[in-house]
Amino acid sequence: MKYRFTFKIFFLMVVMTIAMQPSFAQHTIRGIVVDAASRQPLEYASVSTENIYSKKTFTDQYGNFDLTINNTDSQLIVCSVGYKTVTAIIPEEREIKVELQKDLISLKDVVVSVNSSVAKFSSLAKIDLELKPVKNTQELLNLVPGLFIAQHAGGGKAEQIFLRGFDCDHGTDVQVSVDGMPVNMVSHAHGQGYADAHFIIAETINSIDFGAGPYYTAQGNLNTAGFVSFSTFNSIAKSTIQAEAGRYNTVRTLAMIDLLKKNKDKQSAYIAGEYYFTNGSTVNKQLFNRFNIFGKYNVALSSRSSLTASLSAFKSNWNASGQVPERAVAAGLIDRFGSIDPSEGGQTARYNANLLLAHHFNNGLLWENQFYYSRYHFKLYSNFTFFLNNAADGDQILQAESRNVFGYLSKITQQYKLKNWMLRSTYGAGFRHDASSNSQLVNAVKRRFLSNVQLGDIKETNAYAYVQQQLQKGRWLIDAGVRLDYFYFNYFNKLTAVQNTAQTVSIVSPKLNIQYSLHPGLQFFIKTGKGFHSNDVRVVTANNGKEILPAAYGADMGVLLKPAKNFVLSIAAWYLHLQQEFVYVGDAGITEPSGQTKRRGIDIIARYQFSKNLFANLNFNYTKARAVNEPKGQNYIPLAPALTGTGGLFYKAAKGLNGSLTYRYIKNRPANEDNSITAHGYFLLDAAINYTKPGYEIGIAIENLTNTAWNEAQFATTSRLKDEPTAVTELHYTPGTPFFPRVKLAVFF
Repeated sequence: MKYRFTFKIFFLMVVMTIAMQPSFAQHTIRGIVVDAASRQPLEYASVSTENIYSKKTFTDQYGNFDLTINNTDSQLIVCSVGYKTVTAIIPEEREIKVELQKDLISLKDVVVSVNSSVAKFSSLAKIDLELKPVKNTQELLNLVPGLFIAQHAGGGKAEQIFLRGFDCDHGTDVQVSVDGMPVNMVSHAHGQGYADAHFIIAETINSIDFGAGPYYTAQGNLNTAGFVSFSTFNSIAKSTIQAEAGRYNTVRTLAMIDLLKKNKDKQSAYIAGEYYFTNGSTVNKQLFNRFNIFGKYNVALSSRSSLTASLSAFKSNWNASGQVPERAVAAGLIDRFGSIDPSEGGQTARYNANLLLAHHFNNGLLWENQFYYSRYHFKLYSNFTFFLNNAADGDQILQAESRNVFGYLSKITQQYKLKNWMLRSTYGAGFRHDASSNSQLVNAVKRRFLSNVQLGDIKETNAYAYVQQQLQKGRWLIDAGVRLDYFYFNYFNKLTAVQNTAQTVSIVSPKLNIQYSLHPGLQFFIKTGKGFHSNDVRVVTANNGKEILPAAYGADMGVLLKPAKNFVLSIAAWYLHLQQEFVYVGDAGITEPSGQTKRRGIDIIARYQFSKNLFANLNFNYTKARAVNEPKGQNYIPLAPALTGTGGLFYKAAKGLNGSLTYRYIKNRPANEDNSITAHGYFLLDAAINYTKPGYEIGIAIENLTNTAWNEAQFATTSRLKDEPTAVTELHYTPGTPFFPRVKLAVFF
């Protein structure tokens, strides 16, 4: 009887509590948030009501939001990182446009709440991008916490990427995109997933989204270590003409011209062009030149439909000094910045068209359709082993290809309110088709043809579909999704005139992410998911379809804290098991099979604001990476980073002096399986100072402030020098850039 009485009292209290809550009629207000000057839609802007029962939502990539409010609500609070907070009166027609004015960056605008998880990393990246403007895609990639890059072919080759204990080569295990268009080239002449992002003009980038691990339903092939997604401005507030000059005859010019200054709410357009030239720090002049042009047009077809179109062209060529063997420098045969084969180098070009059509229906449903096309050309001359295989002429190789890439994505997103539950549903389907002609590997000498090693045509199609359901109630957010990918592989060997048997395969990748917000400054999360990377067509067809799609299984557990309005901290412990790191080695035209691997580690991201103008950031990443089925001491994963860190101090004012002092650190790591050869770590300092006025900016930036001697790319390679009796396996490296100052002048109008 006592328990029954207690239950009745408890039930009565619950009923009374519910009855005491205010019961107001509700309706939905819809609106858009834009930059007041450029009319650029603001993504992830926070929109909330101002009362004790405050409700909150965030804008989508088009700046749109839907918020269910009570009839008694009269005002909205709208804020976004880098903008002044606005209090807006709710209009009777229940549709509103909110214009935000630029303001100083403030960490108080970074929101930690149950429905802000999608925005947390993008908001931090937005702050990093504002605090440290960048001049190239290498610096853009360096903004990603835990991601390191290395260049080892004269500046024109895609960077080597390191992330979460992966040597991703040039993109095998990290997916890179810009405006939804993939950067990675699958079944590339140089290797799988080749991600050459040099066609991106850094100043056109509006935001960076990134995620570590295979937990994201919309990300497919190559998303094992993580993904990086760049987005360009739809509209710019002012035109810019900029010139830079630096050591080693380095010159860069940039122009960004606003083509439509009036009526930007209806349509906007701008064009950007970039030219870059440098001789580099090596004895053999790189003569590296790059030309980029990019144009974007955005038009409102109606009050609910928009069309965005962009075109870009990119072309570069360069010389390279290649990788330096330690013994050659020690013996005085060459300088540290010298070369064994000075005829290395390459050429590359890419032309892109990207079209996005979006429509918002009256019921809140958003339907997006994207089409993209790329035309791509590539030539690369390399010599890694010198005279190991050809004692007379050397081992130079040429890798080359031309390809067409076609893609389409259709995506539907809708948000529902089910009593106390909020459900956000996303459905996507699309395909990507790559057709490479004359993909080749050639023996060469001083860029002259000797003989073909491989020559063929490649066709690879990836069709996919995914469903993502994000369910929110109270302090809980459950994000569940599943993705289906289907692949078709076909290779025609022109040397043997043999059409290899086409292979098809599919893979299902489930994802489940859960987060709990204890209060507005403390959030716990668990991420789980399956990802994969596809293998090269030549591997797939040669092995009759075996080991086509090695899967990756991962889990993260962590916490996101905001203990003070000026301090954001994220800590995550993670684990990743990869089924097989079995990839095509384009440099040798062979496959390099390896077994299962496992990685575990800790990631720490911290941002702190000392005052209105002074900021600090820190990214710390620890990883233990090992092969699963190899004996202890023989199970190291070559070049896998064990400990990395980036960070710095930043002074940012609206006008006048601005500056930064930043660092990059990577610890010594094994260069081979038994750790008998070590890839050397380094600690680098960079500095920049600018003087900014509304009409112009002058500045100086210095890379490697302390003139540290460091190795950028490093490999354990077996090579033979001219007249050497036997081959030697040792560390080969590309020397990092010494003290490198550059000055700039920018004019705004």
